Amino acid sequence: MVQSPEQQPSSSLAETHPWNLDDLLSPYSIGVIPLDTENPGVEVDPNYEGTVFIASTFKVFSLPQVERRVPTVNSKPTGKLFVYQQPTTARCCGSGSRAPFEAAGCSRRLFTGPRGGAVLCVTSGAGPAGGEERGAPRRRAGPQPPSRALDYIWSKLGASRARGRASGSGSAAAARRQARAGLGPASDRPSARGTPGAAFRRVPGSASARCDSQRAGPAVSRRARRGNKWARMPYEISECAGVRAGRRREGAGRRRPRRRGCGAATPAQPPEVVPRAGGGAPQGPRERGPGSRAGPRAPGKWRSPLPRKATGGRPRPARDPRRPLVRPAEKVFASLPQVERGVSKILGGDPKGNNFLYTNGKCVIIRNIDNPAVADIYTEHAHQVVVAKYAPSGFYVASGDVSGKLRIWDTTQKEHLLKYEYQPFAGKIKDIAWTEDSKRIAVVGEGREKFGAVFLWDSGSSVGEITGHNKVINSVDIKQSRPYRLATGSDDNCAAFFEGPPFKFKFTIGDHSRFVNCVRFSPDGNRFATASADGQIHIYDGKTGEKVCTLGGSKAHDGGIYAISWSPDSTQLLSASGDKTSKIWDVNVNSVVSTFPMGSSVLDQQLGCLWQKDHLLSISLSGYINYLDKNNPSKPLRVIKGHSKSIQCLTVHKNGGKSYIYSGSHDGHINIWDSETGENDSFSGKGHTNQVSRMTVDESGQLVSCSMDDTVRYTNLMLKDYSGQGVVKLDVQPKCVAVGPGGYAVVVCIGQIVLLKDQKKCFSIDSPGYEPEVVAVHPGGDAVAVGGSDGNVRVYSILGSTLKDEGKLLEAKGPVTDVAYSHDGAFLAVCDASKVVTVFSVADGYTENNVFYGHHAKIVCLAWSPDNEHFASGGMDMMVYVWTLSDPETRVKIQDAHRLHHVSSLAWLDEHTLVTTSHDASVKEWTITY
Repeated sequence: MVQSPEQQPSSSLAETHPWNLDDLLSPYSIGVIPLDTENPGVEVDPNYEGTVFIASTFKVFSLPQVERRVPTVNSKPTGKLFVYQQPTTARCCGSGSRAPFEAAGCSRRLFTGPRGGAVLCVTSGAGPAGGEERGAPRRRAGPQPPSRALDYIWSKLGASRARGRASGSGSAAAARRQARAGLGPASDRPSARGTPGAAFRRVPGSASARCDSQRAGPAVSRRARRGNKWARMPYEISECAGVRAGRRREGAGRRRPRRRGCGAATPAQPPEVVPRAGGGAPQGPRERGPGSRAGPRAPGKWRSPLPRKATGGRPRPARDPRRPLVRPAEKVFASLPQVERGVSKILGGDPKGNNFLYTNGKCVIIRNIDNPAVADIYTEHAHQVVVAKYAPSGFYVASGDVSGKLRIWDTTQKEHLLKYEYQPFAGKIKDIAWTEDSKRIAVVGEGREKFGAVFLWDSGSSVGEITGHNKVINSVDIKQSRPYRLATGSDDNCAAFFEGPPFKFKFTIGDHSRFVNCVRFSPDGNRFATASADGQIHIYDGKTGEKVCTLGGSKAHDGGIYAISWSPDSTQLLSASGDKTSKIWDVNVNSVVSTFPMGSSVLDQQLGCLWQKDHLLSISLSGYINYLDKNNPSKPLRVIKGHSKSIQCLTVHKNGGKSYIYSGSHDGHINIWDSETGENDSFSGKGHTNQVSRMTVDESGQLVSCSMDDTVRYTNLMLKDYSGQGVVKLDVQPKCVAVGPGGYAVVVCIGQIVLLKDQKKCFSIDSPGYEPEVVAVHPGGDAVAVGGSDGNVRVYSILGSTLKDEGKLLEAKGPVTDVAYSHDGAFLAVCDASKVVTVFSVADGYTENNVFYGHHAKIVCLAWSPDNEHFASGGMDMMVYVWTLSDPETRVKIQDAHRLHHVSSLAWLDEHTLVTTSHDASVKEWTITY
């Protein structure tokens, strides 16, 4: 604690307060170094925020008196540090005036770093006469006593070079840059290698750059007169630790106008261009400082030249050897395409023939065409993605969303780094096409002022105009050989033909009577086809655009045609139609080769197709992906099932030595996943008609599920068939269900708790006095825990066919969102909306065992590991934590488990395998190592 001015001794402070650089550079502290030439000392106390101590004169100045010189945020110093060096004979001339701590006989040299860094203000006996702020007293002329303070500072900072990021550049290029900046030889300034502050330079327009007749006036610019504190500082740090993070001032690179009454003019200063911190393109000379009202500073993270502790940062903690070093490996079971009735769905093919891709929500899903269980998900779009297409090189993918953003990203790395992002027009992007050299992109859709654009992929420069339509353009394609041609299809019932590059409108094709849904050039470029909602497919010459024929005579399909795809040899064409069929056409002889009937339901309408190597794929309105068999058109080779809507719950079960995952979605669909291979299937028959809220498996091997359609269903897992007998109709909507031994099941509904036995309703508690939300049944079958929105958990006992309230009230930290008993029944875990997991010991009368903190948002689900020592929790913060019961500090953190949505449910396959799901309609497996 710093002594008061009355109690403070008049002797040198070096004995009682030795130099401590770490304290000197503490955050939110402002210090003054009183200096005698023999004994430098420091007087800084972090407890005195915003207080300036000048020990040599025992003057104390409060924060309001220094506000003019300390940039503040919310009336607190923003980590800036003032250091003063002054002779022992100097007296403080400040008394609450404009310069409260200006020392007589000293000039100032101010050195500033970027926002958040330290500000080093040093006064010494030498320097130009200018630099005083408005109203500051003039310094006395004459020589001043030399001081070793700067040498001491640089020696301390240089000694910490190994701990910090203090590494300068001693290259010849750096020397040339410093020479051009007017920094002088290295011997005239602190060493770039030995000190963090590598170089200093005068800010153009400071007082020393003016003529003698102007030195009497204050050295301030127009920005400074407007109140910008940063513009008053005539010196700046231009390079720190080899990272150029200098801050430009207004006036750099400009010729100063001649002032009135002065015949001399300041020479023009060279433009001051400083590269961005951390690399990147150079910044222009109009970058704003942190105190400027003209806007925030340019992006780029500034690295402090000082050690981490010296800059006030929290020291990096040592790694806990009990925690995993790397993120757990994941296995992805991807979602199906998101489809809409009457709208075509585009499948993108890999030029190498290995993968295909499609979109669902904000995700782009890439799947292996030979093994669709192998999938990857791109999740960087901020809006719903409509279409994605591979570049012909196979190295990049272009994807467009409903906002008109086009993102081009890498496919060769797991991170899928963004290459470029464009917005060709404001509106939904509906189709994308590349030229064969992967250099030009055509984009069409629902723009406001225009419906399409063609530009270079790497610069965005236009290479033509897409005109000729007066309504939304649905499809575009480019001939994959020179001379390039481009064709479009629109809602105005027309197709358009373009020549280029640069692409120019040639003529309109009006052979269709309904919307043109798809336009595709053959791989060899000799022909292109158009498909329309009128059920017709027309073939045209790829070079001239002249009509060649119409497939199937008057109509190729009985319904609208939504997609077409050419065979690799350009001789056949695959079409998908709303008449629930797909067909293969021989274009040369104008005949049907095969017809694939896909079913009789409305969900069997075909909205998309892809012909890639030997694989023929089509997409149904249900979202299912069908692998067509040319040798047996009546039955697909394979049907890829899954979810196209958000998944709300899941559970796991072992059957026949294999582990299966059961997931229920927002549309009432329940899917079965093989945890090893990723192959999936669904139950036959009619199931739930609304959202599946919770699922579990009882002791007899039946899947018990509750839904917002006011039913509880019992489904036999061996038969994989919905049964009309296993349905229990409830009076109100159920929220959660839990099962126990003896055929018991407890269902929590809105304002009601229902007890079921042997698939029959036997007891209910109406209006329990609180709103029940979740339920769990003890593995022994004798107790039921019900969590409510009031933040309490109530324990009931099962007595025959009734529920009895035991009077036990367990308090959580907030509204209860999930409860779960451990598999051995020893513990009850409760998670709540206050981001806390509380574990109660059942054997000790439900006493609180431990509390677990870590989530940053509401926790929505939890599950116990089979080892009864660990449990996992998932929250709205998109994180999953795996907790250790005996030690809350030992945990495994899975960050961004599902990138775009929170984890809606989770379950354990075994002690080291965790399964999670989310609203992105995908399921992921995680390998957990402790």
